[in-house]
Amino acid sequence: MGDFHNPEADLDRFRFRLGFAAVFVLFAFSLLLGRFFWLQVIQHDFYQTRAEDNRIALIPIVPNRGVITDRNGVVLAHNYSAFTLEITPSRAGDLEETITALSEVIDIQAKDRKRFKRLMDEAKNFESIPIRTRLSDAEVAMFAAQRYRFPGVEVKARLFRQYPLNNVASHAIGYIGRITDRDLKWIEEAEKQANYKGTDHIGKNGLEQHYEFELHGETGYEEVEIDAGGRALRSLKRIPPVSGNNLSLTLDAKLQEITEQAFGDRKGSLVAIEPSTGGILALVSNPTYDPNLFVDGITPDNWKELNDHPSKPMINRAINGAYPPGSTFKPFMALAALEMGKRTPGQAISDPGYFNFGNHQFRDDKKGGHGMVDMYKSIVHSCDTYYYILANDMGIDNIAKFMGALGLGQRTGIDLGKDDLSESKGVLPSQEWKRQRFKKPEQQKWYAGETISIGIGQGYNAYTPIQLAQATATLANNGVMFRPHLVRHIVDTKTGEKRLVEPKPIRDLQLKAQNIEVIRRALVGVNKEGTGARAFAGAPYEAAGKTGTAQVYSLKGAQYKEGAIKKELRDHALFIAYAPADKPTIALAVLVENGGFGAQSAAPIARMVIDYYLLGKLPAGAAKDDPAAIEEEHEE
Repeated sequence: MGDFHNPEADLDRFRFRLGFAAVFVLFAFSLLLGRFFWLQVIQHDFYQTRAEDNRIALIPIVPNRGVITDRNGVVLAHNYSAFTLEITPSRAGDLEETITALSEVIDIQAKDRKRFKRLMDEAKNFESIPIRTRLSDAEVAMFAAQRYRFPGVEVKARLFRQYPLNNVASHAIGYIGRITDRDLKWIEEAEKQANYKGTDHIGKNGLEQHYEFELHGETGYEEVEIDAGGRALRSLKRIPPVSGNNLSLTLDAKLQEITEQAFGDRKGSLVAIEPSTGGILALVSNPTYDPNLFVDGITPDNWKELNDHPSKPMINRAINGAYPPGSTFKPFMALAALEMGKRTPGQAISDPGYFNFGNHQFRDDKKGGHGMVDMYKSIVHSCDTYYYILANDMGIDNIAKFMGALGLGQRTGIDLGKDDLSESKGVLPSQEWKRQRFKKPEQQKWYAGETISIGIGQGYNAYTPIQLAQATATLANNGVMFRPHLVRHIVDTKTGEKRLVEPKPIRDLQLKAQNIEVIRRALVGVNKEGTGARAFAGAPYEAAGKTGTAQVYSLKGAQYKEGAIKKELRDHALFIAYAPADKPTIALAVLVENGGFGAQSAAPIARMVIDYYLLGKLPAGAAKDDPAAIEEEHEE
């Protein structure tokens, strides 16, 4: 039996298959045409923009950071340009091989490798990271000749911060460092992210941090056409950066340098203020440090040395160190008594050399006492018994109220650091303070006996040198208080306009003129016939002052013998002063840690500072200790 084919059926099947294929092809072409229409017509603008973005790179241009100068135009912080050798890890292949090969061309030391590794951990993979900074012209030429061997490696010109005076005023100026996650959060909170594109460094401390957004400037941009390999072909558009604003300070760099030298290797602080404006003339915290160490990223060895040093050079003692004020507290106690009507200038007490309160005897430094003591004598010869009795009569809350108005135990708001927490508050004791300070009810109660030692600047009292300087300046300025500040003008680099930062009085204590005169006359007497007389002997001007000694630990009734006590346990030496006494142009507070008696260690430093500021000269041996003065200085 043979096979029979139906030609018509075969033809129908063929036509069906052909038609189906045609419909499928038409449908496929329709989809392609639809997609083409979608991409080329509807999404044209979107993809054209993306294509332009791939063709054009937007490169940020970091602005020149603002310059910082002192009141006389002396440069304290500026910038310079230098070449750096940089690696982009994502484009460099094997980093170890690349760095090893580079070291055959450019001198790359172990410290450079360590810094690179640390920076790479902090940076993003597509960022270029310096492996060597401050290349010489010869090194730049050597690398350029072999550039083809090192993909992802290039020489860049960068701006570097420099502090020409090195350690001088380092705690005031601060330093810059690489931006961290914490810094980025600060920038985001200030909504400044766009202005920090391409920026690697930011102010970390002092003025550099407080005025960061003034100093930084405005970031510029350059539009560059690139090829598929990411190489720049030509520049299309350039928006230049705007340099940061300059800071003109109230600080006197020479006075600052002289003061730091006066301290020598002693730990301590000095703050000098212009009473009529609040402008800081000198702000010293000794020992200092070199802010240039931080510019390239401080090495671990240098960082360890600074942090482990027993003298703690990174601590700004002027605004972060809180100390008992000792007898420098007495003039303010006397002024409070006059203002509150608790004492009159001529009202006197008989001082037997002690004050009995309950079962405890509070002793005066002078054995046998000072005899009959009025207010003038209590300040000039620093009579403790007078202030034991006065403190008991005034009460702790009255003392706290008056001292708080003077700024003691309060942050001054000085323009250093990022926020108020950059400055210590200190301790202004009161009943309320004790309730908040302690948790146990038996610890929260204020005992009347605790008030007695407060009167001579001991007990819970703890104030920063800048608070003591501000209080002294306020007294010198007849009760009108200014906020201590370091910047006098912010200079706009675009217009040259000088914007005055201060001064505006923040408080007028409305002190009675006759009361101020009583205290000021006694402070002059301190330097003429009292505990400051040796330090200011022969001065061609009249200065007011008060010495002070603050205990570091309790002697428990034993006699203080400096030579028999470890240096770190010796008393702190203090001195407050202003001059000229009739029309003060400088007021200051000096603290020498473990310096013993104020007249021995602190007052001579004050004399040197005032001599230079008023006379422009340095008296020979003014900053040296005078052992012969020790006996009289026990009366502080």
